[in-house]
Amino acid sequence: MHLSTESAAPTPGTVRPGGRTARTRSAVRDAVLTGLAEHGYPGLTVEYVAERSGIHKTTVYRRWGSVEGLVADALDLAGEDAWTPPDTGNLEGDLRALAREVTETFGSASAAAAPTAFIAAAFQSERAAQALRDFYTERFARCETVVRRAVDRGEAPSGTDAAAVVRAVSAPLFFRALITREPIDTPLADQTATAVAAAVRAGAYLPARR
Repeated sequence: MHLSTESAAPTPGTVRPGGRTARTRSAVRDAVLTGLAEHGYPGLTVEYVAERSGIHKTTVYRRWGSVEGLVADALDLAGEDAWTPPDTGNLEGDLRALAREVTETFGSASAAAAPTAFIAAAFQSERAAQALRDFYTERFARCETVVRRAVDRGEAPSGTDAAAVVRAVSAPLFFRALITREPIDTPLADQTATAVAAAVRAGAYLPARR
């Protein structure tokens, strides 16, 4: 969900991989997550991140340039993790596991604080919005593996739109958690996954005939 020595000053808002710099980037990322959870995007400041991370404010400004840069890079770093989609051996099990991960992330106020703040930041900063789009585009692309495996096992028709299936199993949960602000839980995740798996088997996610 790394960095080299600092011989040449990078453009504000950019970072490079290497050892000590990787630790700096990770410390700053952790401070950004904490700040978003505690204060939200409007309350996040470079000064807070510098103090929380123990990284000098001048260094933070030089590397990240602004709060926008900090938030965008935190999302970029999250996208560099080694997360892989679940492999339970069958499509419905995989979809349930994916749906349950959404409920674990957004199902409680404490767990949802930082990711919700990232989403709020996307409405206030185009740079944060692009970073959020990039993160979910890449993350959902990984999830498509579960559909391709299902096709290979004969559980899903050949030609099933993997991206549409991933969106279908997550969208109802995101809608309740972020739009209507209703609770989401494991039974709801399982119900959603069961419905989507049935729709996949019925060919609902095949390309529309013209």
